[in-house]
Amino acid sequence: MSEASAVLDASALLCLVLDEPGAGRVTAALESGDCCISAVNLAEAVAKLDEAGVPMEEIEPLAASLRLHVEPFDQAQAVQCGLLRRSTRSLGLSLGDRACLQLALARDAVALTADRAWVKVTNGARIEVIR
Repeated sequence: MSEASAVLDASALLCLVLDEPGAGRVTAALESGDCCISAVNLAEAVAKLDEAGVPMEEIEPLAASLRLHVEPFDQAQAVQCGLLRRSTRSLGLSLGDRACLQLALARDAVALTADRAWVKVTNGARIEVIR
């Protein structure tokens, strides 16, 4: 796969799936064919859908229908993600948030999120808050 121009956070994926404000920006990123998500963020989005009562038999086909490249979370990514903890702790960013930021940094891509706290991130990542 070529370098992704956009990396989705779980909140961006949920925004799309739940047809919330900002879904159009996520759709545009997906339609560009130059978009991915960390396996950590996909797991986080699936957990939120499950908690919201979306039936298990609907979640996997829904994820597959997006034709979104899922980037495995390997040892190097885990180390870099862990190193983001100190610089993002005061913002309340989760492990999933840091996984998205790390992937965006590694790919020189923009991180798409619905979480407004990300505007205060100062580690050099390109971030777009979609609503």
